[in-house]
Amino acid sequence: MNKKLIYIADDEINICNIIKSFLVKEGFNVEIFTDGLSILEAFNEKQADMLILDIMMPEIDGYALCSLIRLKSCVPIIIVSAKDTEPDKIAGLKLGGDDYLTKPFSPLELIARINSIFRRMELDKSPVHNNQIVNISDISINFDTKQVHVNGDPLNLTVMELSLLYYLIKNKNRAVSRSELLDKVWGFENKVETRATDDMIKRIRKKLSDVCSKLKIDTIWGFGFTIKDEE
Repeated sequence: MNKKLIYIADDEINICNIIKSFLVKEGFNVEIFTDGLSILEAFNEKQADMLILDIMMPEIDGYALCSLIRLKSCVPIIIVSAKDTEPDKIAGLKLGGDDYLTKPFSPLELIARINSIFRRMELDKSPVHNNQIVNISDISINFDTKQVHVNGDPLNLTVMELSLLYYLIKNKNRAVSRSELLDKVWGFENKVETRATDDMIKRIRKKLSDVCSKLKIDTIWGFGFTIKDEE
């Protein structure tokens, strides 16, 4: 099996080297860059299997780079940045990022998220999801085509956001624990300490609130989340 190739771009070379050392131990091929233009040129020459991007970089910043990459590729992108406000995270994800980690972060959590995205991509290739459409309120999700519609209009969700919302709707009227979501959506095989579920639920709620006031994702404090069919 060919090793996955990951490009890392961060103007702090020590961070690049730390991330690279952990990823190499996990069996990935890794190339590092210290500015946005260099990684873009490298990607145009040879596409990687995943990109890990900082936002604050010389030449081309992470936001612009993410937008440029999305014009030609759906390669998974993880944004790693010291910019930790909700608008920063939402901006990065709306521009095409699949996940967003704030510095400082645990390299082990980054590896877990990387592996979960690759596992999700493999699961999505399997025929088990074919033609599986779920509907609730004014929302329709076609997992096979990766399309979400609200009242017939498309809703822009990342692959992981779509997977999370799809799983909650499939299990509507049932309390779903954070650990179950980490297992079924992210593919984390072991218990990990992460706010991945809470952060992504916030982003989905924000996107839903802009277009659909009927559907609510309720938090079950100390446990997880649920979506109720009010109809």
